[in-house]
Amino acid sequence: MPKNAIHWDRTAPPPPVCDRLEGATQADVVIVGAGLTGLRTAISLAEAGTDTVVIDAEKIGFGASGRSGGQCNPIWRATPDALRAKFGPAQADRLIQTTLTSADDLFDDIRRYGIACEAEQNGWVQAAHTRKAAQGLAQLQEGWAAEGADIRVLTQAQTHAAVGSDTYDFALHHGKGGFVQPLGLTRGFAKTAQAAGARLYERAPATQITKHGTGWRVTTPGGDITCAQVILTTNAYTDALMPKLRQTVLPMFSISIATAPLSDAQRKTVLPERKTIADTRLAIYYARYDADNRLIFGCVGSGHDPNLLGGVGRLRTGLHTVWPQLKGIGIECTWGGRIGVTPDLMPHMYEPAPGILAGLGFSGRGIAMTSVMGRSLARKVLGGANSDLPFPVSAMTPVPFHEISRRLVPLMAPTMSIKDKAAVIWDRATHKES
Repeated sequence: MPKNAIHWDRTAPPPPVCDRLEGATQADVVIVGAGLTGLRTAISLAEAGTDTVVIDAEKIGFGASGRSGGQCNPIWRATPDALRAKFGPAQADRLIQTTLTSADDLFDDIRRYGIACEAEQNGWVQAAHTRKAAQGLAQLQEGWAAEGADIRVLTQAQTHAAVGSDTYDFALHHGKGGFVQPLGLTRGFAKTAQAAGARLYERAPATQITKHGTGWRVTTPGGDITCAQVILTTNAYTDALMPKLRQTVLPMFSISIATAPLSDAQRKTVLPERKTIADTRLAIYYARYDADNRLIFGCVGSGHDPNLLGGVGRLRTGLHTVWPQLKGIGIECTWGGRIGVTPDLMPHMYEPAPGILAGLGFSGRGIAMTSVMGRSLARKVLGGANSDLPFPVSAMTPVPFHEISRRLVPLMAPTMSIKDKAAVIWDRATHKES
């Protein structure tokens, strides 16, 4: 297999058998986007007896749901107090309580539906790359621990032992964290939705959404679907189908490598308890094992091609910075994909028009939070009130200077990497002086 191939394609269970959409059909609900959000929405709707169709422009799991690092990092970057200040006490409290159970809810789903996705819930290490970042993490831990979250501070020695590296001197341990094979999870959700009665169509891009009586018509090259409700779950792959929605999310890129399997000796010194790790860099470093003991290591990139603007070089540098003992290890795959980022780094539910809902913008927290959004979208369609939802309908807020920002996305990764290096150098210099 060529190196520029998505590792998860090699190890995921077989894909679901999906039809091609040909001619006209009807449904209660049409979901555009067959990733984790859309498929989890479809499961809840189909289980409730709603006639549900899911369409995707590509194959099931083509987007971030089949390309991500697969890490279940079940906490926001904001403290609970910051969430209350932003959303108000009532909504923030619903979101906080849902956040506290989000990881367990996901792993419970995996067990309940019998999804083969190499799931492991061994915890997540959130590591600080500077002392200033450590102060921010300490505040995060204090705030979320007060709400009952399973988060504790690791000492310097504990951090070194958990990571297998002295690159970081401070970290948090999130006991509910873990990882999955993301394409396996996506395909498992798809098969579960089908078993519940949902119809799935691949290679069926939505080219137009128009009013049809009291409902809507979704047009694809192969045929049309008339329905009462449309749900858009295209996240970072949101296109000109609904321009104002497209402007609410910035499609940034995550790039990854899969190493050769680590030896027994190497595994004793690299994430020895098989926890996931993500750090506080702007061009974040993150890593986890797969089922065959390969290390999956990622950072922010410039495009789908991980080689763009030195991306693979940054990956190798990052891997060897954190784990110098892995210098010389083979790299089997490199790949990239989009992630949907919002200005406040939080996902949102929107209602662009009556009878159309959208949920997107997971900003690197998609493995757990897409399921939360999927259940919320389904509850909204089934009559749930905003006052009952962790993600209620909100006003669409565009990314400032959206089109300019989209054009500059390839430059963001190297720029952030330079800033990260400068922050580390400054931190070391001031530490010596003090």
